[in-house]
Amino acid sequence: MPEQNVADILRRVQRIQIVANRTVNDLFAGLYKSVFRGRGMEFDEVREYQPGDEVRTIDWNVTARQGVPYIKRYAEERELTVMFLVDVSASGAFGSHERSKLDLVVEVAALLMFSALKNNDKVGLLTFCDDVIHYFPPRKGKSNVLHMIRELVSSEPVPRETNLAAVLEFLSRVQKRRAVAFLISDFLAPNARQAMAVCGKRHDLIAITVADPREHVLPDVGFLSLLDAETREIVELDTRHPQVRALFERQTAERTQNLSSELKRVGVDELAIRTDEDYLIGLRRFFRMRERRFR
Repeated sequence: MPEQNVADILRRVQRIQIVANRTVNDLFAGLYKSVFRGRGMEFDEVREYQPGDEVRTIDWNVTARQGVPYIKRYAEERELTVMFLVDVSASGAFGSHERSKLDLVVEVAALLMFSALKNNDKVGLLTFCDDVIHYFPPRKGKSNVLHMIRELVSSEPVPRETNLAAVLEFLSRVQKRRAVAFLISDFLAPNARQAMAVCGKRHDLIAITVADPREHVLPDVGFLSLLDAETREIVELDTRHPQVRALFERQTAERTQNLSSELKRVGVDELAIRTDEDYLIGLRRFFRMRERRFR
């Protein structure tokens, strides 16, 4: 990817800002609020148990000291903390359509950031590859969101293997209070099931899986040399053979299905987006799915 100059970066940020703001105002403000707003709970007080109270809210330590049952009360948090964990590894530079996977990631992240901004939530960002690259602590305000979008737009793909566990463990260390965490990656990385399970218990972890159609189906274009952008490994294929194309498609489908099953097993919601599809349709479907569940 050619290095971007400052003027190009600012023009792209402005264009993303205009599109994201319009989309948030037209489509997503209400959906975002109903799905994420007020889902966090914080401790408020303890009081004596009253008939009809939930038994599971009893505070056994206070009850033992006082000799009578006491319960914990919680209040709905007035604001959310929303963290974006964005994979900037070199595999994101790939794209067989008008935009690369990383371009798509920036657009989706910007839309969700402006949705959070409209609801006065705190927004933070972690960019990562084999380790955390940049960390922007969660803050409120438009200037904070624009600063993070500029960081994403100016990010150069990193030619190293992705380590999902490292960024999840980092988030658990720096973010003690519950947050909504969007993990955005193509997930072409070693298994991170344990790290996702641990992080998902502390935070509302959502996996946004990014793909390109050429990663699923090979065209009949003759002999190909494929370079892994992260490991630099070269694989040679003769795409003229139907068996080769069928094997590639089958293995990719299995990997995609295994990832979805793994996310489901650890309780992490998945939003799948592709460079050749309208991500707004997927976002609306995802938001409404979560809205129905919470109801």
